[in-house]
Amino acid sequence: MKNRILNTIFVAALLMLASCQDFLDKSPSYAVDPSTTMTDSMAMALTNACYKPLQSSNLYNMRLWCTDIIAGNSVVGAGGGTDGLETVQASNFITHTDSEYALYVWRSPWVGIGRCNIILTSLPNANISESVKNRSMGEAYFLRAHYYYILVRLFGGVPLRLEPYEPGTSTSIARSTKEEVYAQIISDLQNAIALLPAKSEYGDKDLGRACKDAALTQLADVYLTLAPNNKEYYNEVVSLCNQIEALGYDLTQCSFADNFNGKDKNGPESIFEVQYSGSTDYDFWATDNQSSWLSTFMGPRNSNIVAGGYGWNLPTDEFMSQWEAGDKRKDITVLYDGCPKFDGNAYKSSWSNTGYNVRKFLMTKNQSAEYNTSDENFVVYRYAQVLLMKAEALNEMGSTTEAVKPINIVRERAGLGDIPNTVTQSELRNMIIHENRMEFAFEGHRWFDMIRINNGEYALSFLKSIGKSNVTAERLLLPIPQTEIDSNPLMTQNPGY
Repeated sequence: MKNRILNTIFVAALLMLASCQDFLDKSPSYAVDPSTTMTDSMAMALTNACYKPLQSSNLYNMRLWCTDIIAGNSVVGAGGGTDGLETVQASNFITHTDSEYALYVWRSPWVGIGRCNIILTSLPNANISESVKNRSMGEAYFLRAHYYYILVRLFGGVPLRLEPYEPGTSTSIARSTKEEVYAQIISDLQNAIALLPAKSEYGDKDLGRACKDAALTQLADVYLTLAPNNKEYYNEVVSLCNQIEALGYDLTQCSFADNFNGKDKNGPESIFEVQYSGSTDYDFWATDNQSSWLSTFMGPRNSNIVAGGYGWNLPTDEFMSQWEAGDKRKDITVLYDGCPKFDGNAYKSSWSNTGYNVRKFLMTKNQSAEYNTSDENFVVYRYAQVLLMKAEALNEMGSTTEAVKPINIVRERAGLGDIPNTVTQSELRNMIIHENRMEFAFEGHRWFDMIRINNGEYALSFLKSIGKSNVTAERLLLPIPQTEIDSNPLMTQNPGY
């Protein structure tokens, strides 16, 4: 058994190793001797490889921010014709089992889960330093939970594969229930919390790794998702948010714009973000690509104000109508007729089919001279989300007056007036939904917020209100890709497909 696991490790190291010299150096290293025994550097290298799928276009470099399109904040835009057709179909809830969108977002989490399983199976008995062992296992627990959290929200119950695949054995595995998947996610995150150092304990070389702060935040997010059917989880959310606050976060000392300027990576508000180096050593379209797609894809088409400019992710009139007067986030988040200039260039609404473009992630040509050179990170969790999760949990617990405090911290930074203590629970519930929508616009959170509120009823109501008549409760999940159904006789399809 031990030899089989070690062989799996070394095969993995040969095929997918990331450099252990510096976490932010993503260049794969293939010079690994299969006869080598496990060392600290080998453990760190294998752990670094667990992060790689997050960077892919199947996840944070494209498909996860495209969920804002499905959620109705925006439309695909792009070049028309078949460009982005799979996302257009997903956003109109007319996908089929051969959907490329479903296939793309299905693939990468499993790669990450497999790599995490290697760490979690091989390191417990490895003769390496306890500090490296504990941190590496904590990172793997966090990342495995994260990959499963993506899958369970998009597809429902999925197979739980918790050990490395043994060559020669059957790949067929049945789906676990959604409840079983969430139980595993919670267990993994609890393990991660116990093993990981706080973000403040990392040196510059390791900044960006999963940390205790990130595991606490993700667990709060999970509990908030499950709370409509488990009311006691609201207490857990508040407790976790308090623990995160105690780690030293203070939104009054954090700039909203700094989260997206490409310079202040892993800044004071950031809790976890996907790292990009901007290296051109790899094909921009390939799996190992180290350049962010954000600015290239969302830059206004035919504008020449950023390198690339493919014109994706165009905000809708309905979304733009939601801005409150005086909201400072508007001019940082979107481009619109009459908005402040971008890098000295006045915006033209003719650059967009809707009259608007996303501004939040755009890099100037001075920052990224070519379409394939952006090193902008993608922020997955930041402290503002912790405050809004706490506000939501307190409000649902009936502590509405107390819940006003954290949401007002977010609003005050945005230049907006405080919500009064006299607000009702129902009124504050709607205000929190609105605040989440505007604070995290185009960051990939809106869809997941919509489908968790009132067990998806909010999503159905909202989507129908903006004309998405094809949406049904079943279509709030993506179909299991047909290729998976064909290759795994134990796999079953989601209802409605």
